[in-house]
Amino acid sequence: MLLIEQLQQNPALFLFATAIIGLAVGSFLNVVIYRLPVMLEQEWEEQCQELRGESTTDTEHEPFNLSHPRSRCQECGHQIAFWENIPIISYILLRGRCSACGNGISLRYPVVEMVTALLSVAVAWHFGFSWQTAAALPLTWALIALTMIDYDHKLLPDSVVLPLLWLGLLVNLQGGFTDLASAVTGAIAGYMSLWSIFQLFRLITGKEGMGYGDFKLLAMLGAWLGWQYLFQIVLISSLVGAIVGISLVLALGRDRTLPIPFGPYLATAGWISLLWGEEINLAYLRFSGLA
Repeated sequence: MLLIEQLQQNPALFLFATAIIGLAVGSFLNVVIYRLPVMLEQEWEEQCQELRGESTTDTEHEPFNLSHPRSRCQECGHQIAFWENIPIISYILLRGRCSACGNGISLRYPVVEMVTALLSVAVAWHFGFSWQTAAALPLTWALIALTMIDYDHKLLPDSVVLPLLWLGLLVNLQGGFTDLASAVTGAIAGYMSLWSIFQLFRLITGKEGMGYGDFKLLAMLGAWLGWQYLFQIVLISSLVGAIVGISLVLALGRDRTLPIPFGPYLATAGWISLLWGEEINLAYLRFSGLA
């Protein structure tokens, strides 16, 4: 209780503690981002074998989940010691290289840790020492993981999105970030809006413009924030996606026919709306003369 009182009465200490937690969570998110797609691929492979009536005993994998095996160098297999796994600090001390073979360690790992810490502090700063911070932090961490997984694999795992959707409805049972009716309507409208666009695009072009994971992600954001924020989420994500896509084509010569994952832009827009959605809506209403 004393620690809780100190955190509540000392904003600087609260933000510092949030940053430390964010760094630790960021280190764990690196594990999730790498391992969860591999786990899903192994699960799908086994399911396909069962459907074909094949035995799965010949293709059994070494136990592989979020906790096993221990993290190791992908080049030499060196198991990462605890002191080599301290967020940010270990990367600096090791100068970005494996202590055993000297192979370079991806800069992504400390970047994800730092981004997680910064976004966590932003949430704590915005909502203060409150239950809203306690709810918004897991959502923020999940959005970071979903962003990176979709960027790497064009995949938004149901095992992350769907529990967060139900959690959003649970958070809003007592009028958390919005009232329950708006949350339920937001979940339904979020899914159906992108699903309708998907079907119309496929009808006109014969191609699929996005994946079902995008529908579920917008439904999840609708469950957290309510239907009132769906328009701005779609608008912000579409604008950012268009700017990034055009930039990649013009600056880097990217093949314009290659699909670009939409999940990262939805996640980014959803996080922005989580913190500043009301201000954005009010600014739009004033600009349009409706307020």
